[in-house]
Amino acid sequence: MLQITSLRRSLQIQMRVIGALLMREVITRFGRQNLGVLWMFGEPMLFTIGVATLWTLAKLGHGSNMPIVAFAITGYSSVLLWRNTVNRCNSAVQANAGLLYHRNVRVLDVFLARILLEIGGCTISFVLLILVCVAAEVVPPPVDPLTVLGGWLMLAWFGASLSILVGAATAYSETVERFWHPIAYLVFPLSGAMFMVDWLPRDAQEIVLWLPMVHGVEMLRDGYFGHVIRTHYDLAYMSAVNLVILMFGLLLLRDAAYRVEAQ
Repeated sequence: MLQITSLRRSLQIQMRVIGALLMREVITRFGRQNLGVLWMFGEPMLFTIGVATLWTLAKLGHGSNMPIVAFAITGYSSVLLWRNTVNRCNSAVQANAGLLYHRNVRVLDVFLARILLEIGGCTISFVLLILVCVAAEVVPPPVDPLTVLGGWLMLAWFGASLSILVGAATAYSETVERFWHPIAYLVFPLSGAMFMVDWLPRDAQEIVLWLPMVHGVEMLRDGYFGHVIRTHYDLAYMSAVNLVILMFGLLLLRDAAYRVEAQ
């Protein structure tokens, strides 16, 4: 009974620590004036609206009867979900090293706070854009919201796992951060945001399906558009890759935490 109470107390403390770190991140990043915390989801909304507008003006319909605005929102929002999350965890250890002098603050807490903030902001942005566009009859409503949710959660899991791995690696060398940004830009055209796997030649399909985020985007669009499109994704494969990335990320983070706390 004593162990159960102790575990419950520990969880309460950690929840308060993560909550405090979240508030600190919000105030530090967005401030208390002007839009403040609204900018948390306003920023990704503006990026997504801009991309959707450009794609519409350029008539990037790819010869498909798929609504281009819905195609752009589902694609670019998914990219922001994992890319922004990783970007925010870069150098998170160095930037918050002073907080680690507090007994209850751990390196993992810093990462979780930033991951939750980014995923929360991107999720609110995605939901609001869909609701507004559906209400304005710009896009149709999703055919299967549960499948959309499943694809979004898989992408969030991938983003969180990759954030821990890349963020922990930057604790060893700042060179990792410099390499990550060009890698993220190079991966963007292959992430599935700008195309459907079925549109590609067979050989190209086999190549892009090695990338786990492609499976998440395909699942999300399968839930949104239904039988209008043909999708290719494997949840078992994406889950396995996410688990492997998360496992290596946590192992690397544990060693990085020892190094930082020992300094």
